[in-house]
Amino acid sequence: MTKPRWLRHFGFSAPPFSKEIADDALWLPASKVQIVEALVEAAVERASVLLVGDPGVGKTCVLRALRHRLPEAGFRLSYCHNATLGRRDFYRQLCLVLGLSPKATAAAVFYSVSSHVEDLSKERLHPVFLLDEAHLLHQDVLDHLHILLNYQWDSKALLSVFLVGLPELWGRLDLRRNRSLLSRIHHRIAVGPALVDDTAEYIRYRFAGVGAGKREVFSSDAVALTHEASSGILRDIDRIATACLKAAARGKHRIVDRELILHVLDAYQPFGIDA
Repeated sequence: MTKPRWLRHFGFSAPPFSKEIADDALWLPASKVQIVEALVEAAVERASVLLVGDPGVGKTCVLRALRHRLPEAGFRLSYCHNATLGRRDFYRQLCLVLGLSPKATAAAVFYSVSSHVEDLSKERLHPVFLLDEAHLLHQDVLDHLHILLNYQWDSKALLSVFLVGLPELWGRLDLRRNRSLLSRIHHRIAVGPALVDDTAEYIRYRFAGVGAGKREVFSSDAVALTHEASSGILRDIDRIATACLKAAARGKHRIVDRELILHVLDAYQPFGIDA
């Protein structure tokens, strides 16, 4: 397949800001490395986690890094991002994620999940259930979810649940009716946007990964403006930087400088930047 003209212009082997990147090649700043380490520690402690952050700050990257870091020998990691289901369908989905056959009733599904968790414990495997987009959970699921964490009269931690979502999830769990669930979640972490130095390092890292080496592609002013326009949101950095590269290729520029990025931001920012 022929490469797009803008990739050929810069001599890139692939789009530098594609989300198609292996877990072991993910870039994380020091602050997010600390978050991954905290998640690994929580899993080792058999604890549950609340992880919140605004859209695009890197929550999913953190989860992917956790998947790469967590030893397979002692853990069974399961991921679910369909949080808009009612209680019965939610547990049926959980069955599918755990490799179980869904049952007809909510009680049967819950019993199947609970029994499976206890069986894993006997095999010295600790299940860690990652529930993404958890701010979308129905209240009837939240009303029941704490029971999943209650085994043998609340004396054993046989399952870790990592609830991941937007900041409003924390507010929902802090409501009186959800306090029973929140009280069982001892690790509560907020993921913030990248700092300006993080943005510079991230852009250099993504360029190096597609063959740019140490060659300057973005001027320091362009990096600073990208950070300012994106507010440090990685997803927006990706879109802005890609739009700038395409505009630079059309104008036969080898470096994205201040003037070019200002032009791109002026032309595309109101429309979400899709050049």
